[in-house]
Amino acid sequence: MKHRIVVLGAGYAGVYVAGNLARRLSPADTEITVVNAVPDFVERLRLHQLAAGRKIAAQKLADVFAGTGIRLRLARVTAVDPERQIVAVADADGGGELGYDTLLYALGSHGSDCGVPGVAEHAFDIAGRPSALRLRERLDSLGRRGEGGSVLVVGDGLTGIETATEIAEARPGLSVALIARGELGARLSAGARGHLRQACERLGITVLEHTSVEAVEATRVLCADGTALASDATVWTAGFAVDPIAAVSGLEVTENGQIIVDRAMRSVSHPNVYAAGDSAYAIGDNGRPLPMSCASAGFTGGQAIHAIVGRLTGRKIAKTKLVYSYNHISLGRRDGILQMVDDEGQAKPKYVGGRKAAQIKAGILKVSLWANSHPTFGLPKRKRRLAAAPNASAQKAFA
Repeated sequence: MKHRIVVLGAGYAGVYVAGNLARRLSPADTEITVVNAVPDFVERLRLHQLAAGRKIAAQKLADVFAGTGIRLRLARVTAVDPERQIVAVADADGGGELGYDTLLYALGSHGSDCGVPGVAEHAFDIAGRPSALRLRERLDSLGRRGEGGSVLVVGDGLTGIETATEIAEARPGLSVALIARGELGARLSAGARGHLRQACERLGITVLEHTSVEAVEATRVLCADGTALASDATVWTAGFAVDPIAAVSGLEVTENGQIIVDRAMRSVSHPNVYAAGDSAYAIGDNGRPLPMSCASAGFTGGQAIHAIVGRLTGRKIAKTKLVYSYNHISLGRRDGILQMVDDEGQAKPKYVGGRKAAQIKAGILKVSLWANSHPTFGLPKRKRRLAAAPNASAQKAFA
């Protein structure tokens, strides 16, 4: 009987891991199934651009996995039973169950309302393609009115900054404001913060610092200081959360539901379950948890690949660096910030700003899309046969 590998989620981490495993492991011994709720690969790094009006094609997962031998199951994951080694799914035909021998959990994250009343009912988010398109439709409707309109972006993290600047540049007829709980760009160096402020001024973005939102209504946002801010479209980027499936399943998770993994991305409570991307609580080489990001998805996914291949084929498990060395922020199409960070995760004085940073970011996006669209390109053609028994001693020594 073949060893069944099931990958949950086909985002940056899931596609990367599945493609690598398909190229490295012999199909005579293994079968790989990817479960994803939608048929497209979602370029999450570009959803703010999609919402602002750019045309961004959706890459079909069937095309991505064509010729790899990977089975694609279009279904929504509803439960994981790590004791029975079963995944429950729901689809148009009613769903069912999938058995696994090795599970890679990469369901990612989604927008979180942070417990603020009215966010779910009245705010837009860009955590997924459908929600980004809903925001786009709303912005289009404001433009058709011919009277302008006000857009309020709540949250000054990387997503909030990119969203506000992209909308302001793409739709100059709209009034855009950005709400920051503290100082704008607080995690950036002094020089980068200055560059960010200049970009906001150039684009006509109103920045409201040290402002906390207490409620969101259909046409306004209520702040903690009693201020009511009019808004025709409120965009919520103030937080992200993971699905509660892992926590309910009995896997050991953090308070926010991320799966706690060891250095090999292996669940500390269930040894045949691995996690990568936003779903994983992984400690980086600096001793700090890796942040939710595309870069972290690459590092954790790469380590999971080495661990799974090594364990199943009886080979030594290679160790991937788990580092976070920079933040890259786009400020519209022609501006950006590349901020270097140190081993403690703090901003270094050095940064790159302007058109050069924008070009670097555009290059990263282009390479990322191509790599995920060709998940087995450039990998060794030699497919490894499985060992008679998993290499438990190598796994223990690695950890």
